[in-house]
Order: sequence, then structure tokens, then C-alpha cells
Amino acid sequence: MEMTLIAFFASALTTLVTGFIWYNPKVFGTIWMREARITPDDLKKGSMLKIFGLTYIFSLMMTIIVSALTIHQSGAIGMVGGPPMLESAKPSFSAFMADYGTAYRTFKHGSLHGFLTGVFFAFPMLAINSLFERKSWKYIFVHAGYWILTLTIMGGIICAWA
Repeated sequence: MEMTLIAFFASALTTLVTGFIWYNPKVFGTIWMREARITPDDLKKGSMLKIFGLTYIFSLMMTIIVSALTIHQSGAIGMVGGPPMLESAKPSFSAFMADYGTAYRTFKHGSLHGFLTGVFFAFPMLAINSLFERKSWKYIFVHAGYWILTLTIMGGIICAWA
């Protein structure tokens, strides 16, 4: 199972592209700004290069976990000791990978696991923090919706292309 690194770099862009659309004032941006108690002038403050650069780096970090959640063959590779041990793996491993190495490697399957990650990991994490910060449910659902959509797309890209 060869991993294509370009899939990780491309899927990391998902956070920026989806965010550009999701948080646009014509979509959910106005609701988000009102619920977060920030103004358009507040958004002009800070270094955009730093914000977008760190967002991309953090997104790359996320792709590692998303790949483990969407590509089931990662577990089989881990059982033989990881990529450095593939050469010395028993013949049964090679036979297994020949039969199942590309099983469930589709955009649809990755999207399902990305969606589930958003619903059962990102949403509860955001909700917990937001509840302690005394944020509204609108605020929680705007952010959770963004992450559910983003992780759905990210999972699909990684699973189909990596």
C-alpha cells in the first residue's frame, strides 16, 4: 500500500477552502461573528500569513489521524511493525494485502469515516469547550457543522487518493 503524500497536502487545504465558504457572511459568517461577539474590524487584526500558515500546518497534523481513521489497511501495516518492517513481513501479510490492500479505498468510504469523526469527536470537543465558555448553541452548531463538513471532505480525499 503506497501512500501518496500529495493527498495529505491537498486534503489539508480543505480547512481553508471550506472555511472561506462556510464563514463567508453570505453563508454562516454573520451568525458566527454575532455569536462570537466579534466585528468585521476585529477580523482585520492580526497577521493573516501567520493565521493561514498555522491553520495549514495544524491541518496537515490532522491528516495523519484522519488517514488512520479512514484507511483500514494502516492497521494491518502496523501489525507487522510499520513500513520499515514490510520487507520482512511473512508471506501471509503479502497475500492479505494482495487481496484486501485496496478494499474500501473510496471517496465515499473515507467521507463516511470523516463524517463520523466530525460528529463523534469534533462536535463533542467543541461543545464541551463552548459550554464552559458560555457560548450559544448557534455558535456550537456553526463550528461543529464546519468541522463535520471539513472532516467529511478530508476523509474522502485521503481515503480515495492516499
